[in-house]
Amino acid sequence: MSLEYFTTIAWLSWTIPLVGALLTPLLSRIGPKARDYGAVAFSLLAMLMTLQLIPSLMMEVEWPIRSRVSWLIIPGAPIIGEVGAGMLLDPLSVVMVNVVSVVSFLIMLYSLSYMHGDPGLTRYWFFMNFFIANMLLLVLSDNLILMLIGWEGVGICSYALIGYWYQDSREGWLHYWVGEPPEAYPPSHCGMKAFMVTRLGDLFMMAGILMVAVSTGTLDFVELAEAGKIVPANLQPLLPAALILILGGAVGKSAQLPLMEWLPDAMAGPASVSALIHAATMVKAGVYLVARLFPIALEWSSAVPEAMNFFYATMWIGAVTAFIAATQAMASTELKKVLAYSTVSQIGYMMMSLGAGGVAMGLIAGYVGSIFHLMNHAVFKAALFLASGSVIHACGSRFLRDMGGLRKYMPITFCGMLLATLALMGLPPFGGFWSKDLVLTATLSAGEYVVFGIGLATAILTAFYSMRMIGLVFFGASEQRGSRVHEAPRIMWAPYTALAAGSLIIGFAAPFLEHGLEEVFAGYITIHGASHGAGGWNQLVPLFSVAAVVLGTIPAYLIYVKRTWKAEEIISKHRSLEALRRFILRRYYLNAVYYMAFVKPSLRLAETVFRGFEQGLLDRLNYAISYTARKTSDIVRRIHTGVLGHYVIGIMIGALILIALLLGGA
Repeated sequence: MSLEYFTTIAWLSWTIPLVGALLTPLLSRIGPKARDYGAVAFSLLAMLMTLQLIPSLMMEVEWPIRSRVSWLIIPGAPIIGEVGAGMLLDPLSVVMVNVVSVVSFLIMLYSLSYMHGDPGLTRYWFFMNFFIANMLLLVLSDNLILMLIGWEGVGICSYALIGYWYQDSREGWLHYWVGEPPEAYPPSHCGMKAFMVTRLGDLFMMAGILMVAVSTGTLDFVELAEAGKIVPANLQPLLPAALILILGGAVGKSAQLPLMEWLPDAMAGPASVSALIHAATMVKAGVYLVARLFPIALEWSSAVPEAMNFFYATMWIGAVTAFIAATQAMASTELKKVLAYSTVSQIGYMMMSLGAGGVAMGLIAGYVGSIFHLMNHAVFKAALFLASGSVIHACGSRFLRDMGGLRKYMPITFCGMLLATLALMGLPPFGGFWSKDLVLTATLSAGEYVVFGIGLATAILTAFYSMRMIGLVFFGASEQRGSRVHEAPRIMWAPYTALAAGSLIIGFAAPFLEHGLEEVFAGYITIHGASHGAGGWNQLVPLFSVAAVVLGTIPAYLIYVKRTWKAEEIISKHRSLEALRRFILRRYYLNAVYYMAFVKPSLRLAETVFRGFEQGLLDRLNYAISYTARKTSDIVRRIHTGVLGHYVIGIMIGALILIALLLGGA
């Protein structure tokens, strides 16, 4: 296979689902089946395209492989004279596009049954394929401008799909509303919230991109590393500031602190949307961006040591987010919200690993650990979200309190969800164990022992809330289930059981995959050996990891599976535990603070502007213009009497006036 072949495949990978999205309205004119199966077919073609890129990882090629065309030429421009559009193939983009396309296809297949009969399916299929196209464009772009187009594209699709059931019907309270009073929100609110919060992060990101353009004169990923090292001394302070601002975009898109509050509420969308956007793809865009900037920031730090702050910020934001989100998952009362908080927490792990790798000056365990955990998480979390859709559909409720005992009625879903949950917990030999081990190793190797402790504590909490979820959904008493609860159709359970089984298969192949990823990335990025700085501690990390799983699993198993202890009785005996649970259920009051500090003042300002400016000035002006026009019309209408003689007299008077004007002018 030639290099031109790979670049052609890269262009086709994102243009095929884009064409599929544009053709969706036309296919709907043919019929529902043509539209539905056509949409899935385009996602299948996109997957087949990206799979053909995998052989490049095993070939002796000189990375990166590029295909570039001039998009906009600005003669004499002081900053950037040419804006290009190009595809960038390297190990990072090849791995990422395959994660996106494979998981996306399985989710689209699941949607055939899950969304069957929905009146808005044309809109659904359009935005799903449009999302896939933009996500693949984001990953394959060779510069920050083109990447930003894909970045904003997935943001628009996220807004549309989170608020898919925008009617906000009260009948959908148990199915697709999110939260409980005083923090209960309908889908349209949740879609707008996601849009506004991620746009806030994007503003910081755009500011950072402009600073990069001003200081380096390029936005090309390949050129940025070298361009940053020859920046004039007076512009060098812009580089670390630009990195931190761009990190703000990654924090917003990947729902990290302090911009994490939109993701739990994004569960108002269909389960397939949650699996696609909020587990496997879009929320990983921030991790991908940090990984893409990783070698660039390392190179810049050799000339500007302050650039290392980018890695410290990434590491600590990830660590704190991972812990806080895990505690919220422990107390959540909704199935999909448990998975949402878990997603935020696991993305925190990925950020923590990348940051630790940079702090240790390019540690391979940090970089590979983050990418490997991204791959694993995409597989098992997509399986969990898809399975949760089947569970919610069967029970008719999103709340965990309305579930229980489903193991008997949904055995296939139980097996698939259990396998995926064990991978989430990090139990060997599942893939999650190996990638989590690399993440923890990276923090030790960087000498960040406090961060390692936070990561280990998060692993304990992860095991607890994972077993709690399984216990509340599938064990315990099954109340008044009747015949309405049954196993999901095959076309629904096949994708998530395949993904769950895949997490186990990845676990068995993990040593080979890990070694292969290390070789591929070590040959492309300047990074150091995995043993840097940790010494003999590396050998103990797997024991720490397994111990964390055991410490978290045992109490959750006794409380929620065996029911030896009752959670409510334990909490009722300790006021501090009750207060802590209330504090966590209110989301650490972060969400309430944001509404109080930003949303309510904005609404009050909007109301003031509406009543004072619009109603007080603009409306009165419009009424005055309308009144004047109406009165003028009344006056003119009186002249039109319908009597011919009156019209003749009017014509004669008008002619005399014109003659007088002409004579006066002469």
